[in-house]
Amino acid sequence: MRASLDPIQTLHEEPADAEVVSHRLMLRAGFVRKVAGGIYSYLPMAIRSLRKVERIVREEMDRAGALEVLLPALQPSDLWEKTGRWQEYGPELFRVSDRHERPFALGPTHEEVITDLISQTVRSYRQLPVLVYQIQTKFRDERRPRFGILRGREFIMKDAYSFSASEEDARRIYAVMQETYARIFTRMGLDCRMVEADSGLIGGNHSHEFMVLAQSGEDTVLLCEKCSWASNVEKAPEARLCPACGEPVVSRTAIEVGHVFYLGHKYSSRMEATFLDAAGKEVPFFMGCYGIGVSRLLAAAIEQSHDEQGMIWPMSIAPFRATVLPLGPGMMERAETGQVVSALEEIWPGEIYVDDREIRPGMKFQDADLRGFPYQVILGERNVEKGCGEVKIRRTGERIVASLPEIPALLHRRAATESPEA
Repeated sequence: MRASLDPIQTLHEEPADAEVVSHRLMLRAGFVRKVAGGIYSYLPMAIRSLRKVERIVREEMDRAGALEVLLPALQPSDLWEKTGRWQEYGPELFRVSDRHERPFALGPTHEEVITDLISQTVRSYRQLPVLVYQIQTKFRDERRPRFGILRGREFIMKDAYSFSASEEDARRIYAVMQETYARIFTRMGLDCRMVEADSGLIGGNHSHEFMVLAQSGEDTVLLCEKCSWASNVEKAPEARLCPACGEPVVSRTAIEVGHVFYLGHKYSSRMEATFLDAAGKEVPFFMGCYGIGVSRLLAAAIEQSHDEQGMIWPMSIAPFRATVLPLGPGMMERAETGQVVSALEEIWPGEIYVDDREIRPGMKFQDADLRGFPYQVILGERNVEKGCGEVKIRRTGERIVASLPEIPALLHRRAATESPEA
């Protein structure tokens, strides 16, 4: 992609209403624009990263045996009344009426809808287990939307639901989802911990959160730096030593990006969602549900990885893997520039952002750092005359001068050591 075809300009002044780093940088870098409180438009750079997050989620959910569905965002109130959540959920539930004054909810989650669907389509234990997921826009009437897309009224979520014939099988799928989530966040290059958690409005008697460690996080987790144990502070407020290994625990702030719940019969019993077991008896499904904040992950990644100049994207979810910066009059038209761009496109098709704008070099450097592309290929006249170019590694600031033909292989080798997605 060429910068001259991109109408979205970066902002070099600080947004007045941005409270956290990710909100400030996403506005400045031209990733999002505010429509109303807690409601944002996602611009092309953000969409590219968002689609990469979705791709990783889909690949790992499919690998776990889940089937993708798409459920309606608009949900009739009678389904929620069956579970009692029409009243229990409180003012965060968006309630609307159609022209006939029939009440509906804009779904913040889909336990009721999917339970109703599965109860109509799965009648025998022979059809179980079932594991389905979707990636969809959700709605939550936040009292105080804040922090950009970290706490919005409209957000994108992956939610999955499992239906089993036995508690043993339901807990097996719960464990599979824990492993799946760990792979998802590892592939995204995030430092993420699974912690014991409270089930909140979803309910159930067993749940774990997945937390991206970040200074700006609203949640506090206790974790052991010697082993993998971690807990939400509400679950273990007095813990000083790790129950798994006896080492001291530390307190860290974090951002919740995923949550898995073992539900048991909570929804299936209330909604009379049953199947015929091996003895021919009507029994309720054993259920679990599993959520990932897809859009929230963009903000969480920025909160975890940035510096004073801007974002520092993990390779796997960066909007582009590399940017080429031709510096000075006529550099864009030189054959050497075209050859470098073509060679990079061969190893990473569609992943090269060429800043072909006729602007000062300093502005190109600032925008490249602000948007956090993992690699910058700098083509200045003096170096190109010598048959060389300069590569900047965004994460470390390291600069490497290499011959023009060597640059693609150099980037490919570096990426292979730094990212599982390279």
